[in-house]
Amino acid sequence: MATVLLLEDDPATRERLAGIVAHAPNLALAAACGDLAGALAWLGSHPAPDVLLVDLQLPDGSGIELIRAARRMAPQAESMVISVFGDEAHVVAAIEAGATGYLLKDASAEEIATAIERLRAGEAPISSAIARHLLKRFRAQEAPAASAPSASPLTPRENEVLQLIAKGLSYQRIADTLDMSPHTVTTHIKQIYRKLAVNSRGEAVFEAMQLGLLPRAGS
Repeated sequence: MATVLLLEDDPATRERLAGIVAHAPNLALAAACGDLAGALAWLGSHPAPDVLLVDLQLPDGSGIELIRAARRMAPQAESMVISVFGDEAHVVAAIEAGATGYLLKDASAEEIATAIERLRAGEAPISSAIARHLLKRFRAQEAPAASAPSASPLTPRENEVLQLIAKGLSYQRIADTLDMSPHTVTTHIKQIYRKLAVNSRGEAVFEAMQLGLLPRAGS
């Protein structure tokens, strides 16, 4: 059973999201906070949740501050943004802060519950509209990368793992695909994060795109 800390300032939306979590068979609502201060206080005084479900626009700050705090205080927790903002600036800022999932608030109850469970399985769920937006950004950046490719700091095996990370596969599916143990996959991913100087799956994909380590979309 995965515990979820919810941060959402709008009462009606908070009630909806809390209900989705509470009724999901593999999820349990740890707390539902209406402001950043309350969520930070809860995080500092309770056992770390498995997942943070975070709104960005809050009356007393940004949900990104909670994601950053969770990285320090509960590094094992996964953070997923759920927001009305799907623009590049908000998405990139959330990923850089440590978010490994990003949904828009118009997602259905089933999509939200499934995304949280996928997050816990090692995947990086993201709304399709946002994924398309990011692909456009990556395509725009691939041209200079292709003209001056960087030498990969990764071993061939680490590069194989990276390709599968970029496809959103869970650790178990990566292990099955490459015929290795999940523990070995975890070791490779830690090395990838260290070499790329990142802290999350989303950051790893973003940085690999920047360095030209991932193939062009559609190639």
